[in-house]
Amino acid sequence: MSSRTELRLAQALPPEGQSAPPAIPVGSASFDPQLLPAMRQELENLVGRYESALLIVNAQGQPTRLQADAIASPRTASLTPANTRWSLPPILTHAQQLLQDWPSLVNQGDYETLWQRWLQSRQALQTSFPTDQRLAQPEIRAIWLDRGTIVQAGSAAGLTGIFDRLAAAGINTVFVETVNAGYPIYPSQVAPQQNPLTRGWDPLRAAIALGHQRGIEVHAWVWVFAAGNERHNPLVNRPISYPGPVLAQHPDWAAYDNRGRLTLSGQTKPFYDPANPEVRSYIQRLLGEIATSYDVDGIHLDYIRYPFQDPAANRTFGYGRAARQQFEQRTGVDPFTLTPPGSTWLVGPERQRQQLLWEQWTDFRVEQVSTFVAEASQELRRLRPNLVISAAVFAQSEYERRQVLQQDWNRWAIQGDLDWIVLMSYALDTPRFETLIRPWTVEADYGATLIIPGIRLLPLVNAAALDQIQLLRDLPVSGYALFAAENLNGSLQKILAVTQGSARDSPPPQQQPFATAAARYQALQQEWNWLLSQQLLEMPPYRLEQWTAEANQLGDELAALAANPSRQGVTAARSRLRLLQNHLGSGFTLHMASAPYRRRTWQYHLTTIERLLVYGEEHQLR
Repeated sequence: MSSRTELRLAQALPPEGQSAPPAIPVGSASFDPQLLPAMRQELENLVGRYESALLIVNAQGQPTRLQADAIASPRTASLTPANTRWSLPPILTHAQQLLQDWPSLVNQGDYETLWQRWLQSRQALQTSFPTDQRLAQPEIRAIWLDRGTIVQAGSAAGLTGIFDRLAAAGINTVFVETVNAGYPIYPSQVAPQQNPLTRGWDPLRAAIALGHQRGIEVHAWVWVFAAGNERHNPLVNRPISYPGPVLAQHPDWAAYDNRGRLTLSGQTKPFYDPANPEVRSYIQRLLGEIATSYDVDGIHLDYIRYPFQDPAANRTFGYGRAARQQFEQRTGVDPFTLTPPGSTWLVGPERQRQQLLWEQWTDFRVEQVSTFVAEASQELRRLRPNLVISAAVFAQSEYERRQVLQQDWNRWAIQGDLDWIVLMSYALDTPRFETLIRPWTVEADYGATLIIPGIRLLPLVNAAALDQIQLLRDLPVSGYALFAAENLNGSLQKILAVTQGSARDSPPPQQQPFATAAARYQALQQEWNWLLSQQLLEMPPYRLEQWTAEANQLGDELAALAANPSRQGVTAARSRLRLLQNHLGSGFTLHMASAPYRRRTWQYHLTTIERLLVYGEEHQLR
């Protein structure tokens, strides 16, 4: 790997805890013509997302079965939106006009006019979503409940108000920060001590009771390989350099950088050595304690990786005592003596030798994390077979993650080690957000492992956060996760309460995946019924009759599967679903502002339903 490649890798991942920069910087002082393709694509997609929200509102109350004989066939071969019963809102009309004017504005070089009209359309669409109506479908709606918010609550009574707000907003899954900076928030028999800021009460037990009373699943969020936090130390009256309560007792469990330091320059967290058997045993016992002593619905693994590194700048990590010994036994070389690729002084055979050994050292560290995930998953499932096991991971490319933080979550998903992959796909605008998640939600399929994209609320305005949520509802995903509870402001919480309803309205999808699949398909049938009734969806009578029969048969099979789950029922429903997907690709005319987008979205909805069926077969029927 060249030094330039290393530099690009270091720049590709945003600083820890921050969001990726916007794909289209709207605050730039000058316009960059190179952004024109991205701008046009984003406007087309935003029109599609806005229209999706309008369709959800208009389709409410429609029948959940298609009735071909109740729909009058149009007398003409084609209709335009102007002579249907539903006309485009002015916002969509203006956006369409801009798209029509786009080529001439570009040819004239009138970039300033194009830029200003694009900004106006974007702003109008994002701020005009129907937030006074129910928009949500059955989906996983998770949020990270951070340690700071728990500490601020101070008691079970204080935590009650937080769970009331989350339940009202429709949140149905909460990741409760249970082990942070080496401290559990509960009185542990495994860890050296409870977090001093939560002594006198048990926030985890309180959260479980409060969540279950409100129809919310509670998952224990655990820092795995991050052992401490310099920013947390002053809060518990410890010096900045304090490595955390575990490493303070077991300094030989630590990993080090290539200069022998506990933390890399510019970072704040010391890490355990994942290759150390005693470390692995300790964390396994801690996870087992949580799973057996508390009625948690899931275990959520965080910091399941090494810290961020920059090999091009000679900033590398992982040199714990156990790791060095094991790698030297395997290769005959102490990894501490290796030089990262890109060093200018390496030439000839020595360069090739060092590169090969460095690849082996990278693979070794990746292996330590991946084997721990597999072992932890196996043990947790032995203890609690129905426990949902998930991990918070980065959304960058597999190659980047292996080189920079040794996190190969693709392997964990493919092997079925985890039930959910929760992407920390934090981005400052929707186009960047889509770029981060599309490879893992649209272009890949991980079988029974669900991919749940994460949205960082800070510093997004409400309209931007809602736009990212709407994007996810139009892609083949089963839900989202919000980071974090401390950033859920009152105005957004009220909007979510209206658009999503209460957590009590329906069980979390992971509890009833087949019922969720059936409900989501019914919503799709309602959308089709409304479009047909408005003569916005047309097809020849014979095709309409065939399609109606196929669509209703799939609905019947999904309803039967939800009522009486069986593997035979899953197979039949998946077969019928694929047939409908094939027939949905052509043979009809759609009179919408975003017809191509709508066709893709329907395919994505059906893909989501199939993934829920696969998830249900693995979890509800195993």
